[in-house]
Amino acid sequence: MPLRPGITPFAHQQAAYALALQHDGYALLHEPGCGKTLTAIALIGRRHLEGQVRRCLVVAPLSVIPAWEPEWAAYSSVPATLRLLTGSGAQKAAALKGLARVQGLAVAVINYESVWRLEDEIAAWRPDMIVCDESQRIKNPKAKQSRALHRLGRLAKYRLMLTGTPVNNGPLDFWSQYRYLDPTIFEGSYYAFRNHYAVMGGFEGKQVVAYRDLGELTRKAHSVAHRVTKAEALDLPPYTDQLRYCTLEPAARKLYNTLERESAAELEAAAVVTAPLVVTRMLRLSQLTGGYLRPDEGGEVRQVSTAKLQLLEEVLEDLVAAGKKIVIFARFVPEIHAICSAAAALVGEAGCRAIWGETPGEQRGQAVQDFQTLGEVRVFVAQTRTAGLGITLHAADTCIFYSLDYSYETYEQARARIHRAGQCHPCTAIHLIAQKTIDEDVLETLRRKKDFAAEMVDRWRERRGHGTDSGNPQPPAAAGQD
Repeated sequence: MPLRPGITPFAHQQAAYALALQHDGYALLHEPGCGKTLTAIALIGRRHLEGQVRRCLVVAPLSVIPAWEPEWAAYSSVPATLRLLTGSGAQKAAALKGLARVQGLAVAVINYESVWRLEDEIAAWRPDMIVCDESQRIKNPKAKQSRALHRLGRLAKYRLMLTGTPVNNGPLDFWSQYRYLDPTIFEGSYYAFRNHYAVMGGFEGKQVVAYRDLGELTRKAHSVAHRVTKAEALDLPPYTDQLRYCTLEPAARKLYNTLERESAAELEAAAVVTAPLVVTRMLRLSQLTGGYLRPDEGGEVRQVSTAKLQLLEEVLEDLVAAGKKIVIFARFVPEIHAICSAAAALVGEAGCRAIWGETPGEQRGQAVQDFQTLGEVRVFVAQTRTAGLGITLHAADTCIFYSLDYSYETYEQARARIHRAGQCHPCTAIHLIAQKTIDEDVLETLRRKKDFAAEMVDRWRERRGHGTDSGNPQPPAAAGQD
């Protein structure tokens, strides 16, 4: 592996590297924290040294883009001109055009939302290799970024997919990602794929009510993939979950109960109850448990409870007194502002860093670096969907979930920010829960989703040859075989 002297890859990284070199399209389904970026960087470098790749496009979530520059510098022994495509569309297009004049290896890193807007420019640049980092971002076959990468994937000789959570909503998430990676694995349209592996029913027969032939699906997906979990790959310290509870004040409880009744009535009156409809109705309940609510459409957000914020202050005070660095995840922007104020009261404004959706990309990378390297920066506050992917925050061994949503992918990725290679201390995730509210339901839903994802992804070895579609169990194939 073309890596810098002194870097010794783990056995699972070496195995994945060797297998990926045998395929034009390959997936590294490595659980967050297992170092799939290092493996990807080594693969890009190797293919360049063999004369196969001169231009490589890396597509990543906006929050992950800043990490590629320092990680390439830290890991790769292959010189490259790497550009993070940021700024306006015109600036991104100009940077891509500048990379066309590079003589050696050129690597362009761009966010998913920009791919379809710059598809023509990317196609004209003609990348030899495309890497989809956190490829679950293209699981929706109808999304513009997914369709653009399906088309661009056909232009590139080599394609790589990196994700620890390929299955979030269900096994049908595989199709769009593999359409980009290797369309021969699941040939035909998405609807043919869905009709093969899903049982449709419900309202007008348009809802998935069950799945079938999942053993076959899993075998096909893993024929061009290497899967590993942290438990299998790394000697990481243990991870402990803690629950801390608060009780809503009487006025906040009365408001919560009213909203709950109104939401139930709206759902009862709906002709069709879908998951998005339920989530939309539950959103305001989740906002209220965090302390903030927008009473009317277009109205001002107002604080309606301080119960959870006071609980956070108590937890933070103990952790700061113990000398800990702490990562705090929250779902809503008003919560983040309140959390930053509470943290600054304990460690000073200079001791806090925060990123959320509106934080510019270059500031995100600097905030992470400050938290990782500066002793005086004690608290890192992050919007979960913004900072839950692709960054390392293992300077902390404790994270706090102030609020959660129903996305197992988002939750598990966020947890992995502190529990990664290089972490030497036992880790703790503290969940702040408002008693007898939707907070408890969300956490239970995430636990159920974890079991479902494990069935589809982590237990694939058990399913090979004797999945639900087979009545003749066979022993698993030896390591390295398809």
